[in-house]
Amino acid sequence: MKPSDTAIKFLESLKIPEGPRAGKPLRLADFQKQFVRGALEPENMVACLSIGRGNAKTALSAGMALAALMGKLDKQPKREIIFAARNRDQAKIAFSFLVGFMESLPAAERKKFDVRRGQRLEVEYSGNGGGLARCIAADGKSILGGAPILAILDERAAWEREKGDSLENSILSGLGKRNGKALLISTSAPDDANTFSRWLDEPPPGTYVQEHRPAAGLPADDPDSLLIANPGAAEGIGASLEWLRSQARRAIARGGSALSSFRNLNRNERVSSDDRSVLVTVDEWLAAEVSELPPRQGPCVLGVDLGGSRSMSAAALYWPETARLEAVGTFPAVPGLADRGAADGVSGRYVEMRDRGELTVLGENTVPPGPWLAEVVKLVDGVPISCIVGDRFRNAEFAEAMQKANLRVPFIWRGFGWKDGAEDIERFRRSLFDGRVKCLPSLLLRSSMADSITLVDPAGNHKLAKARSLGRVDPTAATILAVAQGDRMLAQPARKTRAPIWA
Repeated sequence: MKPSDTAIKFLESLKIPEGPRAGKPLRLADFQKQFVRGALEPENMVACLSIGRGNAKTALSAGMALAALMGKLDKQPKREIIFAARNRDQAKIAFSFLVGFMESLPAAERKKFDVRRGQRLEVEYSGNGGGLARCIAADGKSILGGAPILAILDERAAWEREKGDSLENSILSGLGKRNGKALLISTSAPDDANTFSRWLDEPPPGTYVQEHRPAAGLPADDPDSLLIANPGAAEGIGASLEWLRSQARRAIARGGSALSSFRNLNRNERVSSDDRSVLVTVDEWLAAEVSELPPRQGPCVLGVDLGGSRSMSAAALYWPETARLEAVGTFPAVPGLADRGAADGVSGRYVEMRDRGELTVLGENTVPPGPWLAEVVKLVDGVPISCIVGDRFRNAEFAEAMQKANLRVPFIWRGFGWKDGAEDIERFRRSLFDGRVKCLPSLLLRSSMADSITLVDPAGNHKLAKARSLGRVDPTAATILAVAQGDRMLAQPARKTRAPIWA
């Protein structure tokens, strides 16, 4: 039999150790069998499983660890199995599942196990050549010299970056000694730059990836996408679809961190669950997306964020009378969009933005301000621009760019610090929440808003910042400038003119 068939047969001989169905025979769901088969293919050394919370990913990996410990998957003597997690308590969860499955074995087999729950969590097996399963936390020093045949990296997305990467590298380097395998299991990370996200998006050769993540932009209580992230709900594993939908409605009603956390943990979306300094949440921004834009009517405000060398330049066109918003970003040609996306940790997102018409390429190594501003003005198709808003610290570059683009319109200088930034962010948020921002679905703006946070001073003032060092918030900055200026224009009282009086 193939190793995967042996593993599935062994797993289904066990009994469920805990929960409402405790004591009943274990029956693997289709998605679980799919993962076992993919992970145990001879050419794969690493298997990644990304799925919503409560779909028995830890229990499944613990069952596979028990099979490896007993020599069902590998006949090497003195087998070593590792449960690795961010901390000891998290590793203990998988350890407890292994012990629970072990207790469902025949009495003669149970006598061959020695469970140690002291300072170290270990299970030693004396039969079939012997083996040892142990727990370690995310400290690379604790695994140096190991040679595991199976390593389970539980909730990999939640590990601290430096310590987690160090432990992962130590484990992977030890797998080669005995032709071992690693299982990386977790819910989605909050962003694309996370190491677990890089495993999913850019898997190296010898990696099996199984990701249950629905498309972005769907309502939190959408049933079909909930089942994509929680396939166990349809097969009696974990929470039911009705419970998930009720929790989604509760999260929608509460908003903020409750909704972000539900999307990240239960819908398996890459959404930050910490909104203490989030500019706007995903759902708050998605409320501004419409299928048909309002007309271009009234004065037009152009918000501009000039990028530095090798970075993005972005522009936002906003019509305050109709709430219409359009945004575009531009990169220089070198490096290419595919290479730049890989370096920024967003995979092929820049290429997709270009194909959607939201991102353009201009210049060689830098975006030339003058020609770029002239190209942006062409987007309005002759509609007059009432004013341009930009960063006061780039006033010399703006003046040169406007001269080269032959633009003669008022320029309003704004700062991105606490004073101007706090006012502009508050006006932008107020306009967004009041429904005075309408745009077509834009991957450029979605990506930029997801990378945008605010830094808060002791007085409660906000200023724009990046959520991650590789993030691109230029479209967000341009949008905030344009919308805030449009809000100021609407707030100005209309001037009353009197008929001339002739003496």
